[in-house]
Amino acid sequence: MTTSKDYLAYVLDLLAEVPGVSHRAMMGEYLLYAEGKLFGGVYDERLLVKDVPAARGLLRAEAIPYEGAKPMLLVESESPTEVARLVAAMLPELPAPKPRTRAASAAKTKGW
Repeated sequence: MTTSKDYLAYVLDLLAEVPGVSHRAMMGEYLLYAEGKLFGGVYDERLLVKDVPAARGLLRAEAIPYEGAKPMLLVESESPTEVARLVAAMLPELPAPKPRTRAASAAKTKGW
């Protein structure tokens, strides 16, 4: 099952209070970033975030995004303020984005 664009729009509205949110389509699902850091995704019409200590302190329900993946934490709140607090607490615990290599930049430019 893939995530609908309507559900993605709902999640992006829910994340409206998080500065610098972006998303990227990935095989029918969506990866979510804040300040360039991957913090979660939308999988099968569910908002899931990475299992880091700050998120674990606020969320309990685990979910598997897809077969073979590590468990993530299910966000059940419908409050943009609560979700913004969750993401803000997670950001310091997430790794910095990896710098792009020349080959990756060239491939993107050429449309590969």
